[in-house]
Amino acid sequence: MDDRAAGAAALKALRKRRGLSLAGLARAVISRAAELRQPALPNVVGVQRSVARWESGRPTRPDERYQLLLAHVYARTPAGETALGAGSDFAHYLDALGLLGESEARVTELRTTLLRAVTDDGGGMLALLAPGVRADLTAALADPTRTDEDTLVGLASVVADVNAEVGSLPMVRLQLLLAPAVEAARRLLTGPVPVPEPLVARLRTIVVAGTALAGRLAFETRDDSAARALYTEATREAGLLDQPWTRAGVHMSHALVTLYSAQGLDGARCLADQAVRAAHTGESTLVRARAHALQAELAARAGEGRQTAAALRLAWYDMDADHPGDPVPTAFSTAHLRGFEGVCELYVGDPAAAHDRFAHAAGALVAPREQVQRAIITTDQALARVRLGEPRAAAELLHQCVATVADTGGRVPALRLRRARRELRPWRRETWAADLDDHLMDVLGA
Repeated sequence: MDDRAAGAAALKALRKRRGLSLAGLARAVISRAAELRQPALPNVVGVQRSVARWESGRPTRPDERYQLLLAHVYARTPAGETALGAGSDFAHYLDALGLLGESEARVTELRTTLLRAVTDDGGGMLALLAPGVRADLTAALADPTRTDEDTLVGLASVVADVNAEVGSLPMVRLQLLLAPAVEAARRLLTGPVPVPEPLVARLRTIVVAGTALAGRLAFETRDDSAARALYTEATREAGLLDQPWTRAGVHMSHALVTLYSAQGLDGARCLADQAVRAAHTGESTLVRARAHALQAELAARAGEGRQTAAALRLAWYDMDADHPGDPVPTAFSTAHLRGFEGVCELYVGDPAAAHDRFAHAAGALVAPREQVQRAIITTDQALARVRLGEPRAAAELLHQCVATVADTGGRVPALRLRRARRELRPWRRETWAADLDDHLMDVLGA
């Protein structure tokens, strides 16, 4: 069976699992269109024909309008609850669209649209849990001795799902989705009744990932005191795990937040050094490469060329090594390292080389999850253009970043954007500079 046939079969199985006939699904789709105040669809017979074509031996793919309506249908359980997480009908529906040939970007867009709708309605973590896991979690919170592996898988999936939406949804919405999962994991870990011993390390790993992500989101939404407390908690819990790469990851995230806080460069460098030490005792060469790259960037920002070059060499040494069995295979990539190289060139090297590295790195960061990082790199690319005597070209690059900053509410890209704009002050009377200011004011109010 080819992928398209498998996708058609998956849609048919999903419909039948709901106990819906072709006409029943058509009526459900028409009803959702009315609830969403969309233009009226054809009658039941007309929509039923479309459903039959999606499930046929030579299937067609639902168009974008029907894709959205089906997403809303399958986002609700038969009991009327919203369920978007792993194992849900909604997740199976998105998988079926992928088999039918829909692009990853479109599938991601649908998922983000439904998550946005959930947070609009005041929903949160429960939407990201499979229905069966909800009952398991409720039972575990009432009696932690009943915690099982499925409960922890569900909590971990919430943290991973929220992390995957950074760059797609505003930070404040992500906080709404994440906070209940973090609190539930904390209660299970630190409550008076312990969870079964074999699950403690796994649960602690979830708490570390959740509190570190919550710290980043708190910082992005300008709550520095909450961010510090959350990173302190994540660091403490990571220290109780036999996973040095986990501690290194927390230190690196905290360092990047610290760089833009009152503690600034000195505090960030202290945390980066701790990350390197932790990474060197762990088994992830990719985390070690990232730690050295961060160390190099911070040395460059301090104007220390020799230390920068040494740290970059170590980062490339780890990056060029084989990574079979790395516990965090997505922790770092060559594209990310080239972005760090660009920052180093910007501060202690050649702005032309910095520009080329930024352009290469930005071109490789195309996934929705990477848009915040892409915006940061593009603002640095604009700084390189300024230093190359091309201020108008720099302004054109900054226009590209404004929408990402507005969509995500990210604090770091906003700070980088405003800093790059300050570099253009000598040309503030130019028409193109005024156009950029108008764009910033219209979208960001600043």
